[in-house]
Amino acid sequence: MTVNWQGVIPALMTEMKQDGALDMPSTAKHVESSLKAGCEGFIMLGTLGENSSLSLDEKELVVRTAVEASNGRAPVIAGIAEYTTDLAIETANRLKKAGADGIMALPTMVYQQDAREAVEHFKKLAQAVDLPMMIYNNHVAYKVDLLPEDFVGLNDQKNIVAVKESSHDSRRITDMINVLGDRYKLFCGVDDLMLENVLFGAVGWVSGMTNSFPNEAVQMYKLAKAGRVDEALAIYRWFMPVLHLDTKVKLVQYIKLANQMAGEGAEWVRAPRLPLIGEERKMIEKIVQTAIDTRPTLAAL
Repeated sequence: MTVNWQGVIPALMTEMKQDGALDMPSTAKHVESSLKAGCEGFIMLGTLGENSSLSLDEKELVVRTAVEASNGRAPVIAGIAEYTTDLAIETANRLKKAGADGIMALPTMVYQQDAREAVEHFKKLAQAVDLPMMIYNNHVAYKVDLLPEDFVGLNDQKNIVAVKESSHDSRRITDMINVLGDRYKLFCGVDDLMLENVLFGAVGWVSGMTNSFPNEAVQMYKLAKAGRVDEALAIYRWFMPVLHLDTKVKLVQYIKLANQMAGEGAEWVRAPRLPLIGEERKMIEKIVQTAIDTRPTLAAL
């Protein structure tokens, strides 16, 4: 189906059992819950989908499961995070056959490329894969920062249509628009910058904490887009302590635990990640439980 590249698109969890095996029925259930809340697509196999912990066969299964569960109601976008450009091309084409409607491309893993190398990687991937593509720009996690001027070098790749901007700098959305105009659909990629990014021109939000609180996330986004800033801000302030969890090194464990507490999934992860224990677990449980206990009443839009 066509990807509209707008709205709240969660980076959905890959649900697992306690032994680390994939739990596809639970993944499909989570897709359904997110759709009922009003999410407009899914990123499968992002960081929260534990992309780098899965085999290629497992990645294909995750995408097929999401495609079947969404059943044409929302596009499924596959995260592509591989060691080399050739592996990224191979994976993207296989996930296209599995039914992916688009891809979200990361820089290559392990090797820390510079901007010139990253631009070339994305260009070759776009030329080799006949799917619309979002670039995930996150220098905090992946150590390469594509500046607005770097994206000029990708303007002629027509299937590169969107950018998940995760620079942790709310000024970047304005800089992107000033340099690039409306060439790319710009998405907020940092949960605790969502309101600022949407008010400054982002057309969507690739979100982590939407996994746990999908109704509140969609409501907040819609209020912001409608210019009802005071109402959006009230939800944002309630949301902020858990939104901060999306920016931490253990975001997968933190948000999977939040999912479990909110009834949206299970906390199980795949090694080398481990479930939370001790004081760290108590800290996250306190943050999430406070959010659950003080959930705002959502008015009809």
